Amino acid sequence: MGPLSPTRTMRLWGPRSLGVALGVFMTIGFALQLWGGPFQRRLPGLQLRQSWASTLGPAVPSCLPRQRLVFLKTHKSGSSSVLSLLHRYGDRHGLRFALPARYQFGYPKLFQASRVKGYRPQGGGTQSPFHILCHHMRFNLKEVLQVMPSDSFFFSIVRDPAALARSAFSYYKSTSSAFRKSPSLAAFLDNPRAFYQPGARGDHYARNLLWFDFGLPFPPEMRTKRGNPHPPRDPNPPQLPSGVGLRAHTLDPNALFHPVPTVADGHSRTSSSASLDLRSSSFIQWNLAWLDSVFDLVLVAEYFDESLVLLADALCWGLDDVVGFMHNAQAGGGQGGSAVGDGGLTAEDRQLSARARAWNNLDWALYVHFNRSLWARIKQYGQSRLDSAVAELRARREALAKHCLVGGEALDPKYITDRRFRPFQFGSGKVLGYVLQSGLSLQDQEECERLAIPELQYKDKLDAKQFPPTVSVPLKTSRLPSP
Repeated sequence: MGPLSPTRTMRLWGPRSLGVALGVFMTIGFALQLWGGPFQRRLPGLQLRQSWASTLGPAVPSCLPRQRLVFLKTHKSGSSSVLSLLHRYGDRHGLRFALPARYQFGYPKLFQASRVKGYRPQGGGTQSPFHILCHHMRFNLKEVLQVMPSDSFFFSIVRDPAALARSAFSYYKSTSSAFRKSPSLAAFLDNPRAFYQPGARGDHYARNLLWFDFGLPFPPEMRTKRGNPHPPRDPNPPQLPSGVGLRAHTLDPNALFHPVPTVADGHSRTSSSASLDLRSSSFIQWNLAWLDSVFDLVLVAEYFDESLVLLADALCWGLDDVVGFMHNAQAGGGQGGSAVGDGGLTAEDRQLSARARAWNNLDWALYVHFNRSLWARIKQYGQSRLDSAVAELRARREALAKHCLVGGEALDPKYITDRRFRPFQFGSGKVLGYVLQSGLSLQDQEECERLAIPELQYKDKLDAKQFPPTVSVPLKTSRLPSP
């Protein structure tokens, strides 16, 4: 999808058929980025930095590492683990992060460039460039491009709405009014309209959370009656030219940086089946095509390690750059790691999953779309090649865990006495964290700390590094003579 070398400056696009239900949209060339050259290079040298581990020997990469990155951190999708990788990589390489004043960019409001700490509008004086934008926000491309260059690598992560609903209900029970009023997730999904009110405080967590995080517009029947956060439809929507990526044509800050909702009559009923035919709705297809034109890669939580290998390859990073530990995982839960499938579930759990996907029908459409695109990319990459890289990644993660961590795994927060490594506790479930082994060398201690530190503490560390506190030195004054 994205550029694979510094000399590749143009994106290749091809037409995509959207099916007969799209009507006039059949003539629009919805952009699908062609990944191009997947067999031209392998992962660069897989060199572990720790003295205690073996290496596979150096290799000369045929590309330069990508270091201008925009990561849309979606909720309850394993995104904290990806954020940890970005924190560690940027910290090690001295990259500059676009940081929020606190921990989120005004979420759930749409992202605004003015919320980036140290940001100055164009023409407002010299400003050091930002390399990485990666903390929680509701995506807003026009404002993002005020902060990051348009040739940045855009990526995100999605999760099966059934698994996401289970995690969100536990985590946001006290935040979402719909979840708070419901005695259980099963009761909520059995009759969601008895609890859910569009526009109620925190209820964006209760339905189509991924769609919301991507900043996409909702169909009229799903929009809030008050305080509608969605922008009005443009009376003169731009056409998406055949064979051309949208992002290449939206560098003018006065241009439209948002997908245009085009609702077909009778579509997107709230009781729509989880087996949603993606060709039946021009509204959904337009938005998915817009996302294709913006994002270079979308990871899938259920295939987390496979996604990391593809990410390392797309960024021309070493495999060690994407080896890390899971973060913000709840006890008894987990984030990703298991493929979508209801074969091992009880009949009751399968019914719950089906209801969750039907209620979150926009998220399910989005998930199915990016799951398909991931596997198309895997096919281009090569299955056997991928299997080998995934096995190597897991072996290295296990070696790092045994070397760095007490018990070699995540622990209940009651065992974590060092505040630097104690994760923020929120929701009804316990958020697991890590305790470092004693007796590590200084070099290993530093690297293990980077792997284990939770996201909030790491953000504070980066903040202090980029914006060191100024120490005011009192002025020396002459001693006044005694009266």
